[in-house]
Amino acid sequence: MVGFPPGAATDVVGRLLAQLLSEKLGQNFFVDNRPGAGSNLAASEVVKAAPDGYTLLAMTVTNTVNETLYTKLDFDFMRDLVPVARTILSANVLVVNLSVPAKTVPEFIAYAKANPGKLNYASYGFGTAPNMSAELFKMMTGVDLIHVPYHTNFMPDLLSGQVQLAFLPVPLIIGFIRSDKVRALGVSGAAPTDALPGVLPIANFVPGYEADIWHGIAAPKSTPPDVVEKLRDTINGILTDPAVKPKFENLGAEPAPMSSVELAKFTTSEVDKWAKVIKFASIKPE
Repeated sequence: MVGFPPGAATDVVGRLLAQLLSEKLGQNFFVDNRPGAGSNLAASEVVKAAPDGYTLLAMTVTNTVNETLYTKLDFDFMRDLVPVARTILSANVLVVNLSVPAKTVPEFIAYAKANPGKLNYASYGFGTAPNMSAELFKMMTGVDLIHVPYHTNFMPDLLSGQVQLAFLPVPLIIGFIRSDKVRALGVSGAAPTDALPGVLPIANFVPGYEADIWHGIAAPKSTPPDVVEKLRDTINGILTDPAVKPKFENLGAEPAPMSSVELAKFTTSEVDKWAKVIKFASIKPE
């Protein structure tokens, strides 16, 4: 169950994983797109499904953001779903319009502090990854950036300078970076990404900053432990297969398997991290 429309990153990753699971387990896996409310509609369907391992949620960082962002859901992500496996990580990248003179993250921070409230950043709406990445950056650096939420493609406005910056997934923006239509200043992960050689992690200059997009699989809470374990072991086996890695790299992503203990700690830490950002920025759902 994918909570986003066909062609979205979660959908693309989900379809690749469904294909690989079908090949590995000899059973048909297929994607059911249920977009709406930032993946909450799909999550709600999975919570209500029979806990037999046959209905799974393609979870993402958005689900851990929603745990705090939405206060009137008919389910609780941490209580009603069990994380099965993390699948991939994909970096966000801070890009600026070419009119912005900064060429590095420190130069950008200095420029933003010298021009408080004069720089606009674009996102796909409150609670989305570009919004949360930018607000985490604001919280950790003290810069004053103005949020401009869009419900449509904002690339024309970013390219024209109507908005000056954005935090975007590497696969969505890499073509514009390579054609020198925007300038990449830093990536959101703890390490550089091979897709953008020479672009350093923001964390090199803002210690502790990390705002990667991650994807995974979750199941209804009462799914039998042996079923969860079989799915997790199968997925982790797929992710560590050298023949599979290039398939994810073609999506601008890195396989990122985790043990059960690591995954439990990770999802809890993600909920806690984004809760602090939501409180700091007083973000409300649209």
